[in-house]
Amino acid sequence: MVFLNKYLLDSPSLKLDAPLFVTFYQCLVTVLLCKALSLLTLVIPSHMLEFPSIRFDPKVLRSVLPLSVVFIGMITFNNLCLKHLGVAFYTVGRCLSTVFNVLLSYILLKQTTSFYALLSCGVILGGFWLGIDQEGAEGTLSWAGIFYGVLASVCVSLNAIYTKKVLPAVDGSIWRLTFYNNVNACALFLPLLLVFGEVGTLIAFDKLNSLHFWGMMTLGGIFGFAIGYVTGLQIKFTSPLTHNISGTAKACAQTVLAVFYYQQVKSVLWWTSNLMVLGGSFSYTWVKGMEMRKTQDQSEQTNSTEEKNSTGV
Repeated sequence: MVFLNKYLLDSPSLKLDAPLFVTFYQCLVTVLLCKALSLLTLVIPSHMLEFPSIRFDPKVLRSVLPLSVVFIGMITFNNLCLKHLGVAFYTVGRCLSTVFNVLLSYILLKQTTSFYALLSCGVILGGFWLGIDQEGAEGTLSWAGIFYGVLASVCVSLNAIYTKKVLPAVDGSIWRLTFYNNVNACALFLPLLLVFGEVGTLIAFDKLNSLHFWGMMTLGGIFGFAIGYVTGLQIKFTSPLTHNISGTAKACAQTVLAVFYYQQVKSVLWWTSNLMVLGGSFSYTWVKGMEMRKTQDQSEQTNSTEEKNSTGV
């Protein structure tokens, strides 16, 4: 999906300067797919297709609206970061979501972080600054891309926090939340398309009648929907920790593929910056997983002690 979005956002052959429209269309595809799957459950048995029933509820839309504003920022700044940075450097460009998770959890939720987790964040920050230095040395650095990457990282962190807050409004269903979130996003994107002049850009776009263009746009929306579906399945059947580890592996593979695909030559220090970011992210995930397991074991031990005391053993 990252490679496809890079094509849609910054392809010399396409020459479409409408990142908000690309993002809007992908949200629209997600809404249509959610509704289609909800309707299919009426004719397909639940053991073959498991999807919640979805109906339009203005009250739920209002409840989800704060998350939708953050969500728009997240996906828009992600795409703007990708537009201005190469795919190979994209992982480093928006790697600060873990750091902002720690910072915002302390500011908004008053949650403290262990020393080893903070040390992992320090490694990520070091990799981030080294990566900027090396991109600058190669003459391929875009400060606009870095700026959008930092904003995207902030929005990713806020998105996780607000998701937990609004889940009760959709009965804890990730798919209902996806539907309402993207409906809100579509509505909010419309005035933004007018304000930023992308409607005029689309009218002047010479490939607006191209089936290839709309096919690629629709494929991008399907990929976005599929990523959400697979992520939900992965967390359901494994754990959030496993999901984060596989996300780190994906970022690593994405970087290597991008360097080979675009036939780029990178310095040792450039690769070191990527390894620091990926290593720091993996380390943070592993430390948090160990802490969660320790907390769980302590909770089980406490419950066991209380049961023994209550039975007089």
